[in-house]
Amino acid sequence: MTAPPLSDVVTAWYADAARDLPWRRPGTSPWAVLVSEVMLQQTPVARVLPAYDAWLARWPDAASLAADEPGEAVRMWGRLGYPRRALRLHAAAVAVVEQHGGALPRTLPALLALPGVGDYTARAVAAFAFRQRHAVIDVNVRRVVARAVEGVADAAVTRRDLAVVEALLPTDDEAAATASSALMELGAVICTARAPRCGQCPLADRCAWLAAGQPALEVAVRRPQGYAGTDRQVRGRLLAVLREAPGSVAAEQLAATWDEPVQRARALDGLVADGLVDPLPDGRFGLPTRAAAPGT
Repeated sequence: MTAPPLSDVVTAWYADAARDLPWRRPGTSPWAVLVSEVMLQQTPVARVLPAYDAWLARWPDAASLAADEPGEAVRMWGRLGYPRRALRLHAAAVAVVEQHGGALPRTLPALLALPGVGDYTARAVAAFAFRQRHAVIDVNVRRVVARAVEGVADAAVTRRDLAVVEALLPTDDEAAATASSALMELGAVICTARAPRCGQCPLADRCAWLAAGQPALEVAVRRPQGYAGTDRQVRGRLLAVLREAPGSVAAEQLAATWDEPVQRARALDGLVADGLVDPLPDGRFGLPTRAAAPGT
């Protein structure tokens, strides 16, 4: 008897095991899916959930965000990290309003043309919001394919993976979109990087990596840089002061956030260069206004 396709097995598992996440619920707008995908970049689901709900309560569509100041997007981003994503969402909202009448475009090229929308995000929105057949590859999907199909512990995401993953998807658009969600979910909750739950995996009986005895990575995975004492921590403290202030703040208020002046100045210069902070003519600093928002 021929074994069912890998995508069918994972989709059947997903039907019972999928987490109830708000961006997956019926009736979720394409704009809300884009917001979720941008927020989920390098950020755990648990941290995204409250931020996602608050963001959409304030800006339920592109038009409402585009009408507000980019600095308000930075303020609302809070402590999600990588706050340039907030400016990119704002810039994308402006483009959606100006170029697409406020409705998120449906095609992959049009999504890719939006400011700050890269290949992964465009494919994810096309698949999850518009139910199209596109390979959507994050680290979770790549790990599932590396283990189940290729028999290795993990592998970096490369352009060639698009063809590999696309070949695993059903030909039907709706079924392919669901399979993409299922592969991602399997990698996120079962086929995890550090402690895979192979006993609960629907692919255990066909996993090449498990059959090979779970060989270790040939090249050690680089651990992410720590946070304490880095410029990222200083930037976060500076932005926290600006987010909490009703208006602009004096340089002395920012100086109180970090004792080391050279690192503090470097972090502040970086925030200005990234368009996240406006230096004002009177020597004070504020969140960006519309005139100072970056074009990309």
